[in-house]
Amino acid sequence: MVKVAVNIVTFNSAVDIASCLDSVGQQTFRDFRIHILDNDSADDTIERIASYDLDLVRSTVNSGFSKAHNDLIRSFPADYALILNPDAILRPDFLEKIVNAMDQRPDAASASGKLLRLDGKTLDSTGIIWLHNQRHLDRGADEPDLGQYDKPEDIFGPSGAAALYRVQALQDTAVNGQFFDEDFFAYREDADLAWRCRLMGWTSIYVPSAVALHRRRVTPERRAQLTPIINYHGVKNRFLLRLNNMTGRLYWRNFLPITLRDAAVIGYVLIREWSSLGALVYVIREFPRLWKKRQVIQSRCKAGPDLDQWF
Repeated sequence: MVKVAVNIVTFNSAVDIASCLDSVGQQTFRDFRIHILDNDSADDTIERIASYDLDLVRSTVNSGFSKAHNDLIRSFPADYALILNPDAILRPDFLEKIVNAMDQRPDAASASGKLLRLDGKTLDSTGIIWLHNQRHLDRGADEPDLGQYDKPEDIFGPSGAAALYRVQALQDTAVNGQFFDEDFFAYREDADLAWRCRLMGWTSIYVPSAVALHRRRVTPERRAQLTPIINYHGVKNRFLLRLNNMTGRLYWRNFLPITLRDAAVIGYVLIREWSSLGALVYVIREFPRLWKKRQVIQSRCKAGPDLDQWF
């Protein structure tokens, strides 16, 4: 068994995948194996990866980010799983730095390196942060990298673009056998997992010396340019996040900003983005099942009021 499973889910990723795989192959840390699950790509992704030494799983349907990564984690045992987007490029010592840091923090479920945009100068993510209205953002996103986030520290959780997870923690926090919640399909599942890990007593760390580049496509300011299915999952998963994880204490403390934000989201969907109406219907229709899942998660909560400091 290798120490790190480098797990990549591809879906029409031909433009990016070779650069990603080349960067993994150049790592100074060598105790890893690459595993790819392709979600029925229609482009030449499969042809682009044919010459690389890796394990390939091919799906006949697009099963989504969450299920695909769950399948990879179950299929390829390791101490750590690096969840890596095909549009990310690792600096050569990324794995060495982030694995060493995790080895020293057995309380940490996950770790984030410093993610930069492809220009190598603009920050993409240094971990997840939360606003009072329950929007979650990537800390430092769009800021020039001037060394303002060069201190190792605890964070709420990592962006799923290049996140290292302790497999023991994933097993400990799994719900209904799922590490990433498959109701999310894609988008916001990294924030959900980070929140659940925090609820269940795990922490997360930021390792600024582990640097990666990321071509981020989904950002709030580009909403009008995104496909309807992406926006649908964005709306749906905002509510799923809270159904799974929010404590009553946190909700009442931030009742006004949360309610105003919810009203704005619902109003936007009703007035301008009818393609996302199904997201609201989904939450209502599935509410009894989702509430049962919430009860399971909340019954395993170990965190106290100090968790609220992150919001």
